[in-house]
Amino acid sequence: MISKLTGPITYSKSKYVIIDVGDIGYKVHTTADTAFGLGEIMTKKKSEAVPQSVTLWTHLAVRDDALDLYGFTSREELDFFELLITISGIGPKTALGILNVASIEALDSAIRSNDATHLVKVAGLGRKIAEKIVRELQDKMNDVAEDSAYSRKSGTMDMRNESDALEALKSLGYSHSEARTALREVDKKIKDTGAKVKEALKILGK
Repeated sequence: MISKLTGPITYSKSKYVIIDVGDIGYKVHTTADTAFGLGEIMTKKKSEAVPQSVTLWTHLAVRDDALDLYGFTSREELDFFELLITISGIGPKTALGILNVASIEALDSAIRSNDATHLVKVAGLGRKIAEKIVRELQDKMNDVAEDSAYSRKSGTMDMRNESDALEALKSLGYSHSEARTALREVDKKIKDTGAKVKEALKILGK
């Protein structure tokens, strides 16, 4: 089982990267945010004699006709990805798609508070899939908090602030997708709604 890879990124696209380990290039499927971040590292370091190495925590999905690697820059993301694929009907590609639109903070908060409403609103997930995630992962979250790198001091990550910030950006004329994407790039340490909006506007103005 391949659980971690370390090496320079030699190629990056929106849905995957290629990481060079021991002269072998491994194709690793990632979220768009991860692929973008690793692509920037590759671009900045391409002129150096020794490219900067990165580490990806990986999950190997075995199928009859393929071996697919899914990679994340933190154990936290990997743990949540592996939780999602325990849900009936959600495979690795669907789980990755969910993480493309919903932060683990938003997922965690919805699950622990037994409320899919804000998850639907903020992440744009369909109500049925959001409710299924909340319903099936509640019991498993306690095990993850105890046995893995994934843990939270509180089950409520103040998704309401993010929801309010989203609505504020939409009222300024930005689409739901534009507002959501910008808010995902805002520093997670920023909790105040007004501060979130200001930072998002800076990102949207680039």
